[in-house]
Amino acid sequence: MIISNNSEPHITEFHHLLYLTLSELQSSAPKNIVKLQQLTAQKFETHLKELMTELAQNTVFENSIELVSGQRFPDIVAKQYYGIEVKTTIKNHWKTTGNSVFEGTRVDGVERIFMFFAKLADPIEFRCRPYEDVLSEVVVTHSPRYLIDMNLAQGQTIFDKINMPYDQLRISSNPILPIKDYYRSKLRDGDELWWMDADQDKANNLILRMWNNLSKDEKQLYQLKAMIYFPELFGKQSDKFGKLAMWLVQQESIVCPNIRDQFTAGGRIEIHINNQSFGELPRIFSHLNNNLHLIQELFKESDPSLLSHYWNEPTTEMSKYELWTNKVVYFSQQHHEYSENIVRFLKVIL
Repeated sequence: MIISNNSEPHITEFHHLLYLTLSELQSSAPKNIVKLQQLTAQKFETHLKELMTELAQNTVFENSIELVSGQRFPDIVAKQYYGIEVKTTIKNHWKTTGNSVFEGTRVDGVERIFMFFAKLADPIEFRCRPYEDVLSEVVVTHSPRYLIDMNLAQGQTIFDKINMPYDQLRISSNPILPIKDYYRSKLRDGDELWWMDADQDKANNLILRMWNNLSKDEKQLYQLKAMIYFPELFGKQSDKFGKLAMWLVQQESIVCPNIRDQFTAGGRIEIHINNQSFGELPRIFSHLNNNLHLIQELFKESDPSLLSHYWNEPTTEMSKYELWTNKVVYFSQQHHEYSENIVRFLKVIL
């Protein structure tokens, strides 16, 4: 936590200080790639504070910025009026989960807040925008939080969607009510608001959706992810859909009452590849054959640590696809009546 002591606002000077800070960080980044990428979020906050202190010399903010411990919002406060919330990521995107909608830890007296975002993936970039201009949605970890999107277009904030300015919402007695009303207005028959999440690091949609309400493309995407995350689906265990069903609810906020049918509907199907016949195989192998190119594309974006979690086995960026193919072969051999044809089939496509 970084806090300043003087309360007189100087908006033009503060904008200039932010501009100088961004310019200095961006211009020096190519010479400090390793150093920057090794910084934790807390250490980057300290680095930013030290840089702002240096750049604030001979300005109205000189000697006014200090580091304070504790979980407060925002991370940097200048003259007890302007604030900066600091976010970092080591991934190549501009989205993250932000502060609580309720803002219970907001520093007293702070009226104008800016979002300072450091993208420490190659190429390293820094951006700073008014806080309320980058809040696109509300998502749920252990409490409703804003979703930050540094690429958000004008007129697309959550405050535009609920037709209420940020400053009006944040001082209301129950700021979550207008947000709930907005998301309720988007519900389809059978959908409900989703307020719980077992994984507090994963941001979930507020709406709990039914599988049948998904678009065709959404259904296909979740089917492909399921085949990646849960290779046991290629096996024959009676409980092979359990982890998938739990994942859909907890991580994707989707209820699928007939989950087995999404992979087994139609029973077996005759598979032919390049004039080779593999006989009748369970339908999931037809899904694999028809969508392998899409699965391979999804693998490029998949997080090895996430795969390790779902597979209960460590993997790396280099080994993740090979490990998955080995698991598919392993589980597929549980179909003893088709095992010979399945092995031939997998050798051809994998």
